[in-house]
Amino acid sequence: MKSRRLILLMVLVAWSVVAFAGADTQASSDAQKAFETMKSFAGDWQGPVNVDPPHPEMNTGKPVAISMRITSRGNALVHEMQESGAPLDPKKYDHPVTMLYLDNDHLTLVHYCDAGNRPRMVGKLSPDGKKIEFDFVDLSGGNQYGHMYHAVFTSIDANHHTEDWTYMMPGDKPMHAHMELARTK
Repeated sequence: MKSRRLILLMVLVAWSVVAFAGADTQASSDAQKAFETMKSFAGDWQGPVNVDPPHPEMNTGKPVAISMRITSRGNALVHEMQESGAPLDPKKYDHPVTMLYLDNDHLTLVHYCDAGNRPRMVGKLSPDGKKIEFDFVDLSGGNQYGHMYHAVFTSIDANHHTEDWTYMMPGDKPMHAHMELARTK
């Protein structure tokens, strides 16, 4: 009789471990799938930017250049953005850097903004696997100039994707930038 109870107890413990591990694996696998999708964007990209509402400093007609590279043994993706053709001069030209990485069961984005702050967002993969939407979590640093609030990356094909970034201006006025990007290498 004791052996039956012991076997039953072991089966119940084993089942609960498998059930909880399965829940963790599902959440982790969704974040991992989203991260793998983001890593497929590694390379150099270029394309036009449309800003709404229009902003004179941003509607120059010049395309944006984006570089994405996998680093840290595949554990992070670096996203760098600047005006196409502008020299790398961190004191003169805008050149925000965004880091993407897995944080437990979340795909996390930290945007190192030219406004001097670091918004953190968490991404979710769409059911069709083509879109990753990042929602604002919190902000480090000052907010006097506003902060990045939302980002969406949409895969079109291996050589095309779009990026939509929403910047929250002072007074909580959103500014939206849409980029149609083509792979250059």
